[in-house]
Amino acid sequence: MAETVARQLNDACRLRARATARISKGRRVDLVTALRKQKPDKSQYRRPAKIEALLQTLEGLSRAEFLARAQIRARDDAKFIPSECLIYFVRVSRADNSDAWFERLYKILSARVLRALPTADAADGASRSLTRERIREKVYGRFVEMLAGDRQVYDERLDFFEIRFDMALKRLRQDAQRQAWRDENRSQPLTYEGDSGELSPEIERASGSTNPFEAMEIDDEAFRLRLDAAIEALPSEQSRTIQMLMLEYQIHSEDPNVITICTVLKKTPKTIWNYRDRAMKTLRSVLIEGDDQ
Repeated sequence: MAETVARQLNDACRLRARATARISKGRRVDLVTALRKQKPDKSQYRRPAKIEALLQTLEGLSRAEFLARAQIRARDDAKFIPSECLIYFVRVSRADNSDAWFERLYKILSARVLRALPTADAADGASRSLTRERIREKVYGRFVEMLAGDRQVYDERLDFFEIRFDMALKRLRQDAQRQAWRDENRSQPLTYEGDSGELSPEIERASGSTNPFEAMEIDDEAFRLRLDAAIEALPSEQSRTIQMLMLEYQIHSEDPNVITICTVLKKTPKTIWNYRDRAMKTLRSVLIEGDDQ
């Protein structure tokens, strides 16, 4: 009982302090911390207006109310807290005198991240993909590493998570996929198809899609936005091919149960390789050669 009363008093004091802080000489003081990351033109990154407005609203909740809402999983629930807001409160908790609040929020956020990542289990549930498992571990590990570092020194890489969390997580996944492909293909010997002297479909796929965006400034947020827009502008078949490659789909597989780009687009491996090559030629022209002019 005493602990409950003390917690209620602490929440009440905190809310009164916030209400007082909002007013300074008759003017409202914005409590939401601005992002620090800058664009190439030196302007600061900004959260979407609806996220900023929701942060102001959430600042007025007691911690018990906030935790209850943070645990809601259904995005269509009116009380659902977007991950852009949740990570904001995880980050600003560095100002607390203890790690207790951070740990409670971190547990909820990390669970969301893990649910968003593909599992290593195969579709039949009887086997596991080592590549998918490595990708999952790399993404989660890098996210946790950035959050831990941000507790000590502000990490601007996390700013984009407060703007578009799902896209930022998707990019971590894409980076992990490319690294996993490189690791896997370094140890795979070249094999040839029958007596034709041509590389097998698996090696042809690997050699052309291990890292299709190498030499591009893939870690730059502004560049990644341009890349996404350029992929969307490609002809439909080329765009879908690149998008599926980035999501770790194989172009071709001898296993009929494996979903591949060929089966989805109903095209031969050679056609898909042509789509891929033409798409990459266009992307390099638009994003790299265009910058040199």
